[in-house]
This record gives sequence, C-alpha cells and structure tokens, in this order.
Amino acid sequence: MVVLQLRFLLVPFLTSIMGAAQYMMQDAALMNYIDRRFLSLEKRLEKCNQDILDYVEEFRDFSKMVLSRLAGLNNYKAEVKSEVENLLTRIERAQRDIDYFGSVTDSNTCIEVHEDLVKQQLFEEAEEKKKLKLMLNASCDHMLAGIKSLKIVKKTGDKHGCWMKDPGKKHTKIYLLNGSVNNVILEFANIMIFMESNHTLKARRVTLPFAWEGTGHIIYQGFLFYHRYGSLNEIIKFNIQKRKITDQMLLPGAGRIPAYQLSPSTKIDLAIDEQGLWAIHAEPETGGNIVITKINHITMAVEHTWDTSCNSKDAEAAFMACNTLYVVYNFPSGGTSRIQCVYDVLDAVNTYEIPVLHFPKRQGSHSTIHYNPKEKQLFAWGDGSQIIYKLHTKQKV
Repeated sequence: MVVLQLRFLLVPFLTSIMGAAQYMMQDAALMNYIDRRFLSLEKRLEKCNQDILDYVEEFRDFSKMVLSRLAGLNNYKAEVKSEVENLLTRIERAQRDIDYFGSVTDSNTCIEVHEDLVKQQLFEEAEEKKKLKLMLNASCDHMLAGIKSLKIVKKTGDKHGCWMKDPGKKHTKIYLLNGSVNNVILEFANIMIFMESNHTLKARRVTLPFAWEGTGHIIYQGFLFYHRYGSLNEIIKFNIQKRKITDQMLLPGAGRIPAYQLSPSTKIDLAIDEQGLWAIHAEPETGGNIVITKINHITMAVEHTWDTSCNSKDAEAAFMACNTLYVVYNFPSGGTSRIQCVYDVLDAVNTYEIPVLHFPKRQGSHSTIHYNPKEKQLFAWGDGSQIIYKLHTKQKV
C-alpha cells in the first residue's frame, strides 16, 4: 500500500521535472537561435558598413578624376582660345597682304592707289614707332660693347638652373632655382651667405603650387614670373613673400618649339631690362627665328611683339638690355659662347656693324643668362656654376 502511494507521488514529480527540463532545452535552443541571428545581423551590418566605405572611397576617387579632367579641359580651352586668337591675327595679316597684292595692276588708277597705300603704310609705321618710343624709355641709349670679365661665384646644383637678384628691389637677396623642372625656390639673405659651404641650411625655402619648366624664369619687384610645367604657354605671376599666385596669362604663339636649340627644356625665356618684363621664344611660322614680346608686368597683358632675324639654331641663351635682344650662340658639343645676333626694337642700333662678342676665359655652355639692369651685369648658370659677367657698354649709334 505504501509502495503504491509512493508511485502516485513520484509520477507527477518526475513528470513535472521532465517538463521543466524540456522547457529549459527549448529556451536554450531559442536563445542559441537568437544569438546566431544577432551574429548574422552583425556580420551583415559590418559588410554593409564596409561596402559604404568602399563606395565613398570610389566616389572620392571618381570626383578627383572628374575635377582633374575638368581642370585639364579648362587648360585646353584656354590654349585653344589662344591659338584661335593667334590664327585670327595671322589671317588678318594675310588678308591685308592679299588685298594689297590684289590692288596691284597695270592701270594708272591702281598705281595711284598703290602709292596711296604705301604712303599710308609708311605713315602708320611712323606712328607705330612714335607709340613704341613713348611706351619704351627712349632715353635708354647704351648698348653692349664687350664682356670685360667673369667671376665664378659658386658651383652648386644641377647642370641646368637659374640664379639672380631682384633688380626691382633694394635688398641684396639671392634666389636659386635649381633644375629645369622643380617647384622650390631657395632665398638667401645676401651673396656672402650664398657662397658659404652650408648655404642650403640658411636658405628660406619657398614652395610653388605648380612646378616650373625650363630655366627662363625671372624675379622682378617681389614676383616670380615663370613658365608653368605641363602647359603649352602659361606664364605664372607668383608673390614670393605672400606665397600665392596673383595672376597668369597665355603667351600667343609660344611653347611649341624650344626658344634655343641648345637649351631644349626652355620653351619660354623671360627677361628683365630697364623697360621691364619681356618674353623670348621661337615659332615654327618664323622658320625658328626668335620672337620677343613686351609684357606689362602689372596687368600681364601683351604690349607689343617683334619678329626678329635672329635664329634659334645653335643658340643657347639670350637676354634683353636697353630695348635690345642679344642672342648667345655656341657649338652643340660646347665651346666658347659668343653673341653674334643683335636686334634693337627701336632700330637705334646698326646691328650689321656690331662685331661678334665672345665670353671670356671659359669653355662650356650656359643654360641661362639674365641681365640685371640695376647692376649692369649678367647672372649666368653654366654647367652647374653660378657666374657673374661684368659688361662694357657704349652709346648707341
């Protein structure tokens, strides 16, 4: 009887325990399932976040590419516009020539018209010379008669480069621009510091936003004027102290061939004389002859252009002094540099009577020669050496 009662008591007890164990197993399975779902959701969220980051990075790269191409298109647009304007100018010149030749016939009336045209042309040329003399200081009446001596100030940097003083400032700072492609200017307090052995440690470094091309840059009145690397004919005006670009321009017709055959990296050579800023380059349409352009350094506008008779073949450098272009020639293998082509924009110099002027005491070549109108000296870079040439001048005849 007692056994029977225990059975009746144990059966419900065991049943309740088994039921509770079953519920616990179901709860554990449910929790395990929920945990797995959360892990799966976390992985999906991580993958989603990574995909978003990848998409953002791809979009940034795409944006940079689009902006770069848009900048390139703007440059191409400006260059094409410059070329079109240059072409229109040449078409106008050709049209005037065609009209002139078309007017030449055997009739007396046409002969009178022809004479009238000649008189008009001579009058216009005389008026143009008057305007040029007003624009350019006609009192600048000296010309180069010889190169008296040279001084090798230092030998530093690459084979190609440029160094100078600012003739438009009263300070004695020296500027060094090393290489034919670079974007760092070294500024020295004076020439004595520049000549020291550890001179680069005492230099102020100025980094340009765009690199230069060639060695034809110039510093004038606190601004660096240079040909922008990668562009056809863009000239940048850069404020050295404020370290920012203040203006730029496109030089029509320039940049397609080197200004000098023996200095192929220089497509545009900028120069300073008593009259301000000039650009020197060569054009295929002139048969490789050198073209000089007067630029207003404040407005960066072209004031006048001259086609010279000086050829760029075997030329290594050139400089402007007192409205006159002096072209320096050499041999392709190197030798004694010599000035044997001179062009005065006001026809104040009889260029046919000027003897060939030789640079003294050295064999080699120049990558750049710049005239300093304040000191009446040439600052040259020859095979990695920084050189000063003293000049002998005389009155123009």
